[in-house]
Amino acid sequence: MFIPVPHLIVQPDDGVAPVRDFINTAKKSLLIKQFTFSEETLLQAVVDRKNAGVDVRIMLNPKRSGGDRANDDTYDFFKKNGVNIQWANPKFYVTHEKSIVVDGEAALIATFNLCTKYFTLTRDYGIVTQDPVRVAQVVEGFNADWEHRDWLPGEGSGLLWSNANSRAHMAAFIDSAKNRIDVQHPKFVDAVITDRLMGAAERGVHVRVLCGGKHGISDWDILDTFASLRVLKRFGVKVHKQKNLRVHAKLIIADNEHALVGSMNIDRSAFDLRRELGTTIKDEGVVRRLIQTFESDWDSSHSYDPPDPLDPAQHKEETDFPHDKDLQHE
Repeated sequence: MFIPVPHLIVQPDDGVAPVRDFINTAKKSLLIKQFTFSEETLLQAVVDRKNAGVDVRIMLNPKRSGGDRANDDTYDFFKKNGVNIQWANPKFYVTHEKSIVVDGEAALIATFNLCTKYFTLTRDYGIVTQDPVRVAQVVEGFNADWEHRDWLPGEGSGLLWSNANSRAHMAAFIDSAKNRIDVQHPKFVDAVITDRLMGAAERGVHVRVLCGGKHGISDWDILDTFASLRVLKRFGVKVHKQKNLRVHAKLIIADNEHALVGSMNIDRSAFDLRRELGTTIKDEGVVRRLIQTFESDWDSSHSYDPPDPLDPAQHKEETDFPHDKDLQHE
């Protein structure tokens, strides 16, 4: 079967234009499932597609894990403009998935939310795939959540779904590495994945972790993140903190040959309680650009010594970026 070449979007390098262009390609149908959505030109692009006769359906996460609501204005805007919109599946206390499907033929699976800051201030990635198996499964997951049905994804698609198979597939992805693993993630709050990274280092794999320090990490998660990073360093993992941009990406590259990109943080809740979506990718061009971006970020970073989790005096405010109360890693 011929599978068209996938396309990579890198933020903030590529900006909002490729996402808007992707939405504008919709001729028959447009499915959008998002954690947060407020970027004005994308809102208008969706309304324009609806007015052009495209069958548009949108699902938005109703509230963050802390209870605050970020999508009410967007929900009201779409309702006012006659767009078919509803809140995400209540079976998940948070829907963190970031997906767009056009005409049932192409799907964008991203780490970024559809808000201005994720096109301007954060390191993020998106994969546009036309693989018919993967696109069909994203549509299947959308329809199940739209109808509030229980659903288990079929295996073998190359997709990772929470709360179904994401932890096991991420662990297997790490286990597959023979020589090198590069990780660009903000949170480290899952013992299974931390153990797999330690195991890789122990068997001689060169492991590098590019984290974001304290930025966007809740008080609830910061102790585990600090502790996990400290343990990884004891196993010989090189841990750096990104300096050029805030880290919102969720990227793992194995052996410079294949990558894992998705919405899920390395976090128990992300694997067990939330709706999340990720994808593996082996396309040479996509992986090459991911490597180039990681290396550029690594070169501008510095070695990071995570504070003692139990010594609050060491938990100093990190002032390399302005505080952003709305940048919270779910």
